[in-house]
Amino acid sequence: MYDNKLAGSFQANSMQQFKVGHATAEQWEIAAKECLEQLGQVAGANLGFLYLTDLFLKDLIDIVAFFKETTGIQDWVGTTGIGICSSGIEYFDKPAMAVMVAQFPPQSFKVFSASDKELVSLLDEDWYDDQQPMFAVVHGDPRNIRIIEMIQRLSEQLNECFLVGGLTSSRDNYLQIANKITEGGLSGVLFSKEVQVVTQLSQGCTAIGPRHQITDCSHNIIIRLDNLPALDVFNQDIGEELASDLGKVGGYIFAALPVAGSDLGDYLVRTLIGIDPQHKLLAIGDNVQPGMSILFTRRDIESASEDLVRMLNHLRSRIHKPPKGGIYYSCLGRGKNLFGNDSQELKIIQNTLGDFPLVGFFANGEIYHQRLYGYTGILTLFL
Repeated sequence: MYDNKLAGSFQANSMQQFKVGHATAEQWEIAAKECLEQLGQVAGANLGFLYLTDLFLKDLIDIVAFFKETTGIQDWVGTTGIGICSSGIEYFDKPAMAVMVAQFPPQSFKVFSASDKELVSLLDEDWYDDQQPMFAVVHGDPRNIRIIEMIQRLSEQLNECFLVGGLTSSRDNYLQIANKITEGGLSGVLFSKEVQVVTQLSQGCTAIGPRHQITDCSHNIIIRLDNLPALDVFNQDIGEELASDLGKVGGYIFAALPVAGSDLGDYLVRTLIGIDPQHKLLAIGDNVQPGMSILFTRRDIESASEDLVRMLNHLRSRIHKPPKGGIYYSCLGRGKNLFGNDSQELKIIQNTLGDFPLVGFFANGEIYHQRLYGYTGILTLFL
């Protein structure tokens, strides 16, 4: 959780109201002009967030150039997604874009992009030394096999800077926006302590049994739990009905690795990728070691909705005024694939917190603090 010691503040009149626009159209020019009409007057705005579905990918360079020229805003961050979202609405499998702009205090933010070798150079610039960034919006390339390590290193090198974001999702190329078009590593925007935010994640899963200790394993294969055959323990947790038909657990039952030190009981959800009934083994989508804890969870619309509302109510209890704007990053496995086709995930946010400017996308993995999560929804509110 992003707690108060990581948040700063500045005078309320130093930042104008966030403004948002979103549209779908076969031609990007039509969608972009509709977004501009919704934004209205943007004088004074100095940072833009831009998310596009991957069906506009081939036009990305022209789209970024268009918004720079027409708004006068030169600093832009964003990426593409198979799905994107805005206030109360989701766009999947159609050409669409969502734009949000705002005016931040001068020198309170810095757009960046970095490959693996360039991460350390971020600390060499005067801005980073002077402003000491406390919070960052980050987009990553899922094709980079070192992306998890890069996320952790970036946060550590920026003095435990709190990161939120997601990995680009696409059916083609994996491009990000950081003033220019970039790919291959991390990009986004760093904020100084002048910018006040609150953020939290929704796991979207419900535990179905107690924590267990991994007592024997090899790479991502779990051999024994609590000194018992792994599959025996798994079957006991999921119940007799599912255990008698293990073909039904795919996409419904997941492994969860508890996050050490989390005061909210956070865990990293990982897919079950294999079950060996003969040898009573389980394979999950992450490497494990003896002594680690694990539990099993279920994911369905009821549990995901309940957890999302719980997270939103907790966020609401931490703020004392309506948010100026927000950014939402959700897993591709959520959205229409979990909540249904009528933008229900985004409508839950709107119904719980009210109508405020918001943009985001459905990611290949979600970034929260120093870790890469899966199947989560991460909401950040600018105050």
